[in-house]
Amino acid sequence: MHIFRVLLILSFFMIHTNVQSQVQPDAKSTNENLYRPRFHFTPQQGWMNDPNGMIFLNGQYHLFFQHYPDGTVWGPMHWGHATSSDLVHWKEQPIALYPDSIGMIFSGSAVLDKNNTSGLGRGGIAPLVAIYTQHNMPGEKSGRNDFQNQSIAYSLDEGKTWTKYAENPVLKTPNLKDFRDPKVIWYEPTKKWIMSLAVANHVEFYSSPNLINWNKESEIGKNLFAHGGVWECPDLLSFKVNGQTVWVLLVSMNPGGPNSGSATQYIVGDFDGHTFKPYTTDIKWMDYGPDNYAGVTFSNVGDRNILIGWMSNWNYANVVPTEKWRSAMTVPRELSLVKQASNSNQFLLVSTPVKELKNAFVQIVSKENVIPNRIDIKDIKATHFEIILSNTYNEKLIIGYHADKKKFYIDRTNAGVSNFNPGFAAVAVAPRLSFTMNMDLSILLDKTSIELFADGGRTVMTALFFPTFPYTKWEIKSKEKIPSSFMKLYSFK
Repeated sequence: MHIFRVLLILSFFMIHTNVQSQVQPDAKSTNENLYRPRFHFTPQQGWMNDPNGMIFLNGQYHLFFQHYPDGTVWGPMHWGHATSSDLVHWKEQPIALYPDSIGMIFSGSAVLDKNNTSGLGRGGIAPLVAIYTQHNMPGEKSGRNDFQNQSIAYSLDEGKTWTKYAENPVLKTPNLKDFRDPKVIWYEPTKKWIMSLAVANHVEFYSSPNLINWNKESEIGKNLFAHGGVWECPDLLSFKVNGQTVWVLLVSMNPGGPNSGSATQYIVGDFDGHTFKPYTTDIKWMDYGPDNYAGVTFSNVGDRNILIGWMSNWNYANVVPTEKWRSAMTVPRELSLVKQASNSNQFLLVSTPVKELKNAFVQIVSKENVIPNRIDIKDIKATHFEIILSNTYNEKLIIGYHADKKKFYIDRTNAGVSNFNPGFAAVAVAPRLSFTMNMDLSILLDKTSIELFADGGRTVMTALFFPTFPYTKWEIKSKEKIPSSFMKLYSFK
């Protein structure tokens, strides 16, 4: 493969190079300055994984998340909390939920109980209700099978403070080790709340009139779809496609992803408030990169489906080379569904950065010596190309497309620090899911991450990298010259 790449690069025509003077920061401060992202959320300190309880309320987006504030590796889980008015700039808030005698606070969701079906509202204030898994670690260590149960808490001050329901848990496990990650929506036709719950190797659906009393409706997935690891963090979404209501079930799975470790698959079909009927049993991945996991969507955002994922992979999440904090979130993404053929039930889930991000970048109009934070390339011929970021230490991150194989790839075999995990320095690949002659690309580059959206978001890849020192040079190599008018470069404001 390396010999082929050398020959390929020799035949490529270099069309653009931006160079920035090399800055060599003090090695002791390199980690914090070099690795903390500019436009991706990270906690100020401590460990973070799954996004939880995301909801929009009175002009504020609330992001709750799995958090261990006292260490940079996974530990006793809390719900951290951050807010934003624009989905770009986040302000970390005090911790929302702490572990208690029932257990740690694992993943879940939050809803606005507008009609006070739960009876937890007071004085005409509709309660914000969090539904989450409680994990009892002593129970797990003793070998019991009843250590994961579902509990609720409510807030009457827009998520600032929370009161745990006095009779928790509201849904007890039927003696299953993996019984977790409740994602709840309101289903108007039956006037009930629907909970999607990850149960070992499948998803179960429960219904409730009041968020407190739950009954099982159905299940899906035991012998269908991808099963390389345990199923986690389901999310049930609806879309309007040419007047048709189509449902999508997101299911994260670890391990077993297309590029090793953690990944998220999706299932398209019908849902009637009781059962989910898939249109096909094809295995489909929401993001082919190695570093987008446990993504779920915001509630209370109308017809939009806005997703944020955990930008890491359980293969190495505990050992990536950051010091005060670990893990970042992906940028918020708008999900949509497109039909692949007019006379079929074949649909493709499409992901693009939310429209709010557009105003966060300013176009580079002069030949400034900067590494762009966003690269947009429109209507180019689908031919071989490579975008190469490098520094004076011969570290390189390569993003490319192989026209013969119709595959995108992200090559981090020599991108920087990788000794924390033997599988990190690898090449991740993804199929091109559009068959048009030309393609478009939008690439987001932060200090330690790349997010690639190809063909309007039909193929998506997310990957981390950790250069020893900042990349100071970038170039595009392509068999066919890309007109400069087809490419726009942006910096984060």
